[in-house]
Amino acid sequence: MSFKLAVAVTLYASTFFLGASAAPRSLVDWLNPNSTCSQIKNALSSSSALCWPGTAEDVGKILQILAATNTSFAVKGGGHASNPGFSSTTGVHISMTRFSEVTYHPESSTADIGAGNVWDTVYNVLEEQGVMVVGGRVTGVGVAGFTLGGGYSWLTNQYGLTIDTVVAFELVLPNGTVTTVTESSNPDLMFALKGGYNNFGIVTKFTLKTFAQGQVWGGLLTFTENVIPQVTAAAANFAANVTDPKAGIITTYNFLLGEPGVSQILFYDGEEPPAGIFDEFLAIPHFTEDIKTRSFSSLVQASPSNATSGTRGIFNTVSLLEYTPELLDTIVNETTYWGSTLQWSSGTFISYDVEPFRPSLFSQGSTSTSAYPPSRAQPLLPLNLYFAYTDALQDQRFYDAIRQTAATIKAKAVSLGQAVADAPMYGNYAIFSTPLETIYGEQLPRLRSIKQRYDPGNVMALAGGWKI
Repeated sequence: MSFKLAVAVTLYASTFFLGASAAPRSLVDWLNPNSTCSQIKNALSSSSALCWPGTAEDVGKILQILAATNTSFAVKGGGHASNPGFSSTTGVHISMTRFSEVTYHPESSTADIGAGNVWDTVYNVLEEQGVMVVGGRVTGVGVAGFTLGGGYSWLTNQYGLTIDTVVAFELVLPNGTVTTVTESSNPDLMFALKGGYNNFGIVTKFTLKTFAQGQVWGGLLTFTENVIPQVTAAAANFAANVTDPKAGIITTYNFLLGEPGVSQILFYDGEEPPAGIFDEFLAIPHFTEDIKTRSFSSLVQASPSNATSGTRGIFNTVSLLEYTPELLDTIVNETTYWGSTLQWSSGTFISYDVEPFRPSLFSQGSTSTSAYPPSRAQPLLPLNLYFAYTDALQDQRFYDAIRQTAATIKAKAVSLGQAVADAPMYGNYAIFSTPLETIYGEQLPRLRSIKQRYDPGNVMALAGGWKI
């Protein structure tokens, strides 16, 4: 199989095998335990071959060989997944690093973005043109998985999810054929790729709508334990009462170095926010402060999302309808409980990201044209849970803990009257054991039908991820 792969790809695609010493710098960085690209070690496996295709046609040739030899594989875009096996494999690892294009087209107000990018790079290029796309909110997030799963952004209140702004996908089908998918050329595949991940082939390029972008205001505040009640009150007030679509926050309750605290990101899409929107946060005594008028990319890079580099970790999520004071108090209690408990099992960082959006956040798309979310009838707010640790022997302990805390928070929300007992979960945050029905709901039969049509040999089942 390794020889066939080596001769199948063009000279622009590099293939290395286990133990190879001539691996390119990108591989060394990605496998380096101190690299931010390998921040979540339990997503990694030891691959037998590592491929860097240079063109969509290379990807097609690789897929054909993998299908013919029934070889397991994984595809890694910019990276950020933590679920074991989602972007790692003991078979062939396909890195999309060379798909690094970022090209702005002013005549169509779109940008072509290669699947190997992280959003940091995309923002740096586009803001020089005075435009922006709807993408990730913190540093180090890969474009491909983020977009194929949905994509919540600082600009979502204004323009929708990232998938709501996709104009076209360059897709390598499971049979190796390269095609461009648009709403007019193939509405079924367009629907499926908007939330369906890698079940229908490998996306090599995204064409996204762009929007005019100037400077923004905001950054990071950190708070110590003694003022957490004040931060909670400010977050609840913001979630309930701020209606300006240009304003956003992420309130992260965390447990680090034996102490609970809060990392608070403020965002306003303009040089200065109107009075009153963030005043409550700014009046609270802070531990650190980095709030100013700045470029969009500078704000994204202000958050230390790579602080857990070199650790193991797992994400999970709860879908909510609102962040009330009572619910936030429960989240605070869960943070403190699990932080203090898991620190004795090598836990290094426990966090709960509170992410409020406006009720209209799903209004820019339709369930008939997008697999995620399966319903747009109510504005689901994803609570993002992340537990980091160092001991591989504690994997199951942390998996069980993050499931248990999610169940506790959901039960509290239901007891407060939120109709979220059966709410769909956001696949980009969900733990690996989440049932597909919980992510896709009533969209699942249509997705399975499209999957059968375009991948009758079930080639993409050889890769990890959410398998339809």
